[in-house]
Amino acid sequence: MPGFLLHVGASVLCSHAGQAQATAPNPRVLVSGQPTVAMSGPWVVAGCILPPPTAANGPCVTAQFVSSATRVTSNGQPLLCQDSQAICAPTGTPLLIVACQTRASAM
Repeated sequence: MPGFLLHVGASVLCSHAGQAQATAPNPRVLVSGQPTVAMSGPWVVAGCILPPPTAANGPCVTAQFVSSATRVTSNGQPLLCQDSQAICAPTGTPLLIVACQTRASAM
């Protein structure tokens, strides 16, 4: 499905309101003046409010995207879109893409 390309300035949260940030931006493709993000790089999560074990299995620490654009790549890696899916570790919950640029889309 088509979706807007994700860039490093996009607002991405874990399911427990922790802020996720890309660790490997892709400087070869810019949208809204900011680097896009390829699927291969991990994301770090800060500020997750899920309690640590014994009360729960949190907080979210990292995330990895499992889906991406199918037709748009950079440096041989598929780029992330607004509808891309990610899983947080160690909780197994998804990342939520709250806001991103709305000018460039991919399929």
